[in-house]
Amino acid sequence: MLERMRERWTKASGPLVRSMGDLDPNVLTWASLGFALAAFYLLAGAGLDSRGAMAIIGGVVLGMVAGVLDALDGALARHQGVDGSYGDFLDHTIDRVVDVGLLVALGMNAAFVDEFSSGLLAGLLTLFGSYMGTQAQSVGLDRIYGGFSRTDRGVLTMVGLLAAAWQAQVGSTGIEISEVHEQAHWLLLGNGYLNGMTFALAISAWGGIYTFVVRFIKTRNGLIN
Repeated sequence: MLERMRERWTKASGPLVRSMGDLDPNVLTWASLGFALAAFYLLAGAGLDSRGAMAIIGGVVLGMVAGVLDALDGALARHQGVDGSYGDFLDHTIDRVVDVGLLVALGMNAAFVDEFSSGLLAGLLTLFGSYMGTQAQSVGLDRIYGGFSRTDRGVLTMVGLLAAAWQAQVGSTGIEISEVHEQAHWLLLGNGYLNGMTFALAISAWGGIYTFVVRFIKTRNGLIN
């Protein structure tokens, strides 16, 4: 899906990468974590008012900066010819911290999310999908990227957060799920309202399950065929 945009990004980022000279790529990796943590702080505390809307927008912007830095570190390392095991390890470790941290931060937002554990559950299920991709590599296969990719999740989460910013501006917690179907709340991981944040949590959780299954099947087929 959206992973196909990687080649276009590589070509577009070339001049910027070359302009960085001898900058240590790991600096970009750690900087991406710093911007992500600042985004988490804003998103976790955003309320249902105009200040909350601005906090969410700020979180989205900081998250996008973190994403750009995360995409540039590997490109810079390859350009310098210093890409290696440690850089790959550090990049993927921080990716997992950011993936889970974002979902936990959304779960902590009491204005939009009424079930804190939904953030923890979404983070756990997202990790399942990521784990299966690297586990394939540990048993001798290539790293598997099938299923609901990190890029897919990131774009849909951003869409959800922009919707949440609008809802914060107008003071709306979203659509009450019981009005749609009294059992539908389980789709939102126990939350009672459908809004931008609960959407992001649900899509990450169910996408994590889907990714786990897809990558498990691909790994199994690769090992027994």
